[in-house]
This record gives sequence, C-alpha cells and structure tokens, in this order.
Amino acid sequence: MSVASLLPLLLLLGPRLQAAGVTESVLPTVVLAILARNAEHSLPHYLGALERLDYPRARLALWCATDHNVDNTTEMLQEWLAAVGRDYAAVVWKPEEEARWPYPDEQSPKHWTKERHQYLMELKQEALTFARAWGADYILFSDTDNILTNNQTLRLLTERQLPVVAPMLDSQTYYSNFWCGITPQGYYRRTAEYFPTKNRQRQGCFRVPMVHSTFLVSLKTEETAQLAFYPPHPNYTWPFDDIIVFAYACQAAGVSVHVCNDHRYGYMNVAVKPHQGLEEEKTNFIHLILEALVDGPPMLASAHVSRPLKKPNKMGFDEVFVISLARRPQRRARMLSSLWEMEISAQVVDAVDGRTLNSSILKHLGVDLLPGYQDPYSGRTLTKGEVGCFLSHYSIWEEVAVRGLAKVVVFEDDVRFEDNFRRRLERLMEDVVTQKLSWDLIYLGRKQVNPEEEVAVEGLPGLVVAGYSYWTLAYTLSLAGARKLLASQPLRRMLPVDEFLPIMFDQHPNDQYKAHFWPRDLQAFSARPLLASPTHYAGDAGWLSDTETSSPWDDDSGRLISWTGSQKTLRGSHLHLAGSSGYSPHPHPRDEL
Repeated sequence: MSVASLLPLLLLLGPRLQAAGVTESVLPTVVLAILARNAEHSLPHYLGALERLDYPRARLALWCATDHNVDNTTEMLQEWLAAVGRDYAAVVWKPEEEARWPYPDEQSPKHWTKERHQYLMELKQEALTFARAWGADYILFSDTDNILTNNQTLRLLTERQLPVVAPMLDSQTYYSNFWCGITPQGYYRRTAEYFPTKNRQRQGCFRVPMVHSTFLVSLKTEETAQLAFYPPHPNYTWPFDDIIVFAYACQAAGVSVHVCNDHRYGYMNVAVKPHQGLEEEKTNFIHLILEALVDGPPMLASAHVSRPLKKPNKMGFDEVFVISLARRPQRRARMLSSLWEMEISAQVVDAVDGRTLNSSILKHLGVDLLPGYQDPYSGRTLTKGEVGCFLSHYSIWEEVAVRGLAKVVVFEDDVRFEDNFRRRLERLMEDVVTQKLSWDLIYLGRKQVNPEEEVAVEGLPGLVVAGYSYWTLAYTLSLAGARKLLASQPLRRMLPVDEFLPIMFDQHPNDQYKAHFWPRDLQAFSARPLLASPTHYAGDAGWLSDTETSSPWDDDSGRLISWTGSQKTLRGSHLHLAGSSGYSPHPHPRDEL
C-alpha cells in the first residue's frame, strides 16, 4: 500500500480527533496492527481484550489484515470492525486477496514456510508504513493468540518511552515472548537471566536482544525510523523469520529492546508443531483460557463476534458431579466456566457446609468419629469442614446407587485441569474398556504418598494401581464402587474422606484404622500422569481451605481454627510421611522454545 493511497484516510483523521476533544498533548497515538491467521479459536478473546484497553479509542487506529485462513477468521474480523470500527480514529482493512494455502512444502495451516514468513513480513512492513504515514507515535504488534488481560497495558508501555518494548506474557510452559540471549547466527541462546525474568524473581524492564509476538515500537526517533521487516537488512544472514529479521534490524540500527515483567500483562498460546493443525492449537488455547480462569485475570471474549456454538456433554459418563459450597460463588463460577470451555456438562452438588454443623445434626445423621483418629501430621482431630466434605462425597455415592449410574466423574470446585484434559480422559476410559479392566475408582488428581511403590497396569500405560493417596479433588467412580463405599457404613466411624478411600482399597498405613472396615476390596487405580491438580495449596496468598480452617468436629462454639499443622494441602507431587518434597504444579524447566 503506497502512502498516496492513504491520503484520503489521513484527511479524515483531524476532524475525528477534534470532535473527540483530544489533543496531541494528552496521550500518544497508537496503531494497533491486527494480523489474523486461522484464529477463529482465539480471535474473540483477542478482540475482547483490545476493546477493554483503558485508552481513548480516538487516539487509536486499527490496521487489519488476514492471511492464510481456512477457518472463519475473516468473517469474524469483519463482523467486529462493523460493530466497533467507527469508534477508532482510523481503520485500514486489508482482506486477503486470494487463497494462499497451501504454501509450497507446507505440512499444515500452522506450518511456517519461507514463503509464509515472507508474506507476513510484507504485511508487517505495510502496517509499519501506514503508522508512519499516519503520524502515529507508536505501533503495537500483537499476535491474535496473545491476550492482553491487563487493560492498562498501552498506558504502562507508552509511559516507559522506550524505542521497542514488550509486555512479558505468560504461557502454559516456560516459553514467553522474549529472548535473553542470541547466538552470532541469530538463534536462541539460553542465559542465566531467562528463568529469573520469566518467573518474576527479578522484576522491572530489562534490555534483551529480541522480543516477539507482542511488542510496542516507538516511531518518533531517528533510530527507529531505520527499522523494517521487509526487505531484510542488506547484511542480513540470520534465519528467514520475521521476529529474527526485526531483532537484527534493531541491532543494526542501535535500537535498544526491552521486556517488562513488572505487571501481569496477559497470556500467549504455545505454538503447535509444524505437523499439527488447528484442532491442536485450539486445544492449547482452551487450556490457556482455563489457566487464566485460575490465575486471573480471566480472558473474556468480545460480545461483538459470533462464536461457534458449544455442545457440552458428559464425555460418555452417566453423570459429571461438581461439589461446590454455595458461599463460594466465585469458585463455583470458575469451575463451571472451565467445564463449559471444555464442553463438559455437569451437575452441581451443594456441598455440606461444615460451619452449619453442630452436635445435634451430626447425631441425627449418625456421624461418629473413628476411634483414635488423628491427623497424620498435626495430631488434631477431625474438623467440621472435613465432616462436611465427607458428607458431600457420600451424598454423591448415594445418588449413584439410587439412580443406578454405571460410571460417573466427581470434581471438587478447586480443580486445575491439565492440558487436553477432556480428550486424555476420554482416551483413558476407552483404553479401560478395550482392556476390560475391572475397576471401582480411578483417581484423576491426588497427592501420591509413595509413588515409587505403585505398579503400572498391564496393557494400560496411562494407569497405575493406586497406593496411599491424599485428596479427592477429581476421580471416576463405578456403580459397584459406590455400593462398596456405602456398604462399609463410614458415617459411623468417620475420618477424612481422602483417608477413607485408601482404607477401602487396603493401602492405608494405619492398621488400627483399617481394622474397622471390611472387606477392603475397592479396585482403585490412578491416571499416570495425573490429569488434575489443586488450583491452590496451603500457604498460597489469599487462599483458605474450608476443610482446614474449621472447628473441631465436636465443638459447637462456632470458633474457626486455622489448622496450620497439616501438610496434606502443601504443594507437592507426592509427600512422604516424614515431610514434604519441593514441587511446582507447572512443567519443570526445559527448553522454553
């Protein structure tokens, strides 16, 4: 696009700014470069994030292009521009003139070939040329699977007055949108600074050799006037890749590049491999939505874009239960939103609130404490929260038996789902059927106490025979399993439900406890690797456990006690009785690219 072709658009800019009552001295003008490529799964959330930016739209221009689409991306972007485009100072719409897929040697719509890189660089150069001709102060490049959940992002970045600066984005892995090191050949080089920066162990704005995916470029300095995406610098010999071409241009022009991690700015999706397609990228993005629902702020879709309809079902189970306290509406809403994103329909079970229990109610229910029970770490007795938790699970077991449900899934409302949760669970259950495994209970999430002692199930690499475990945050249960649990009459000798289950499959280390229950023939297994973990752990800021922060089971005084002695809810992949082991719920450090 030539500068001459932009003149009619530029002539319209002045009146619109004057009508908005905005002067140049208030805030810098910014061009938002939107390059949408097969982004049907992420584009609604991306556009929703742009809408919520706390920045006057009269100071923003949109430069939009589509490329290489085999899905509904173009229609989505047109729909959004028709709804909100008039609010911006200027809009450039560059639809794809002709279908370009497949490029030569392309394995999938997400495969980056040399030809595709070149076309992308040409588009970015057009956006840069427009921004300069329009007289913008800055241009923001942002991939459509990068979601800026911090609505202050533009203000925070422009206030830095840096030539090139990126807001550090979070992902499901140790991958992010910057490099701390680069080799003489232009490839990634691991440095000692990367992980402390990525993990925010050091915070601020740091000079780096390269940023990508989402970054802001100042257009008001002589140095940045030399920057270009295409054609590459005459001396360029590095890999033919738009982000590396731009990094070289910055280096050649003496332009400093920074990444800022002083705030949480948003999220970025993990790139799929060349042979993978749009379904795999959609699966990755759904998991990113789930992670944002836990860690916050959430990623919210634009209301101005029509999205594909969700078709939730029970994944082949007879019922999917979610145990949730009515007085924790945010946890319930987060959990139901997560299931909705995965297209899982569920029945909410109002948890029994331990705070409402007293001696009379417990006596009426026939609840009595297992003789001699003590928490394995603190030595305390059962809490009312633990009684309420047990009664909540017990009510589900009763419903399974009464309704004759062959197999169900049970979730508590503090579950963090692993990536591709739904499909991995479906495959696991398909394999169980194929191998004709007789089972009563399968843990989907738990804390293993002695994982090295657990035995793999022959023919089922995704399963182990469950050993002593803590937590009941996620499990599948058969009708036969529910009947076995009920037949043991656990209310008359109650202990925490996560201690009761190992007794029933004869893996509890306390023989005195086990002697009260017979037969102990529950057939229990566990997914390996686990498919779920807790959203939070003991000691996490701002998190309270409704089982741990509670009164003793026989105390009607109403006083709440924070039981800090129990280590069950500490962060840990497994926990020996002698103490805890260090663990992070996220992947261990590996090649972040």
